[in-house]
Amino acid sequence: MPTCVAILPAAGSGSRFGSALPKQFTLLGQDMLLVHTLRALLQEPRIGRIHVVLEPEHQHLIPWSQWQGRVQPCPGAGASRAETVRNAVEHLLQHYPADTWVVVHDAARPCVSASALARLLDALWNDPVGGLLAIPVADTLKRQQQTLRVLTTVDRSGLWAAQTPQMFPLQLLADALQRVPRIEQVTDEASAIEAMGLQPLLVMGESTNIKVTYPADQLLAQWLLLQGQSEMTRVPDLAYEGTLSNPSSRDGRHNRD
Repeated sequence: MPTCVAILPAAGSGSRFGSALPKQFTLLGQDMLLVHTLRALLQEPRIGRIHVVLEPEHQHLIPWSQWQGRVQPCPGAGASRAETVRNAVEHLLQHYPADTWVVVHDAARPCVSASALARLLDALWNDPVGGLLAIPVADTLKRQQQTLRVLTTVDRSGLWAAQTPQMFPLQLLADALQRVPRIEQVTDEASAIEAMGLQPLLVMGESTNIKVTYPADQLLAQWLLLQGQSEMTRVPDLAYEGTLSNPSSRDGRHNRD
């Protein structure tokens, strides 16, 4: 029985992307965005299975057999991402022990690196709560007025931009998602855990772990995949040792949002 499994919520409509099919099925090079994301997760051997949540009419688009059972469809497509994850978690509770680690990753983040995945699992494997990949905010933040003029500058000290994967024990995540009063307002798994009074661990991510939201993001993701992230992940890794011990000493090369 795997001690770590993944959920890939891929039932979204991708309305901001502006294509006929949801963005997870658009092509990046020769393969669908979703296939690239699956390959990225499959780099981590400790993830025993990946459960992909799709709308029923899209399940035929995925070449399930090529992964020999390690990638499987999962029921539970909901009206929002959080509802989809909650449904998938409840389904997994019927098949895995309560202490199984669950890694939840955005289907539209195909560029997560093997080193980032390994860093996440290494940091959290014996943690009582779990946590997430994130990067310290490097840009100056502005709060707007209704007229789109600047109201104020927001202090960015201690602010991190959340990424995925996010990783929590199965039963804990199920409890957290069940307790939130309005599931549609949950933007990530960590916020549901926080609502229980717990503190997820921040694990240093990478600026190359982009989320494809708009068509321009697709071009950047395709370039990163073509490059194999060879330069843009190895260079930051050399700096992580110092950055993890002192997050305030940030290098703009790998901390830009």
